[in-house]
Amino acid sequence: MCLLALCWQHHPDYPLLLAANRDEFHQRPTRAANHWPEHPGLMGGKDLQAGGSWLLANQQGHWAALTNVRNGRELAQAQPAASRGELVLKAVQQQPAAMADWLIQHGKNYAGFNLLWGNKNQAWYFSNRLAQTPQALPPGLYLLSNATLDVSWPKTRRLKQGINHWLQQPDCHPLQLFDTLTDQVQAPDHELPDTAIGLERERFLSPVFITGEHYGTRASTLLWQNSKGQWFLHERNHQHNQKQVNERQFTWQG
Repeated sequence: MCLLALCWQHHPDYPLLLAANRDEFHQRPTRAANHWPEHPGLMGGKDLQAGGSWLLANQQGHWAALTNVRNGRELAQAQPAASRGELVLKAVQQQPAAMADWLIQHGKNYAGFNLLWGNKNQAWYFSNRLAQTPQALPPGLYLLSNATLDVSWPKTRRLKQGINHWLQQPDCHPLQLFDTLTDQVQAPDHELPDTAIGLERERFLSPVFITGEHYGTRASTLLWQNSKGQWFLHERNHQHNQKQVNERQFTWQG
């Protein structure tokens, strides 16, 4: 996953909202959001190549989402064998503070990542590319792409702008944010980050929604809890420049 927004205790009707796009090679085998038979009560997509995920939630109200840290200088180096996607699964299988303790000991064993996780009462953040321990987040709107939390990239600014506009609407509903997640505007060169992958690649990766023949936005996901304690997970899957090829929906009482 390469872009997500967390609206944490920031709206009276939706105490938790995650809006996310997962960008990946189209050929990488993936299972769309579904129940995980091997983990009863768990919902979300699955990376069939490495076995992990990018966003998961369970019926106990635990949730987690991941992005990779992009640094072209690290790509030429030997990468850790452990899959970052397994962190998402691990995070929803234990209490948030216990996951924080685990990351302090083991987070260094993975390539660069950002992890957001929590339950209905707590939200946490950690990156193994920051010299700090996991942090519990106060209420607010948080943006995350392939740098660290709230680093201002063109795509995070555009997503933040779209969500702030949504928050101001008297009749806002989370499903309306799917439109924001399909924004294909490419950033001007002077706004692009430099992650040592070259200008052409920076341009290609700059939109909220990436379209490409071999690589692009594979899934858009909305996860939210309403003020009545009901949980909702909606995922739209995309393939080869198509904005939607199917949609998956899940609802449960947390």
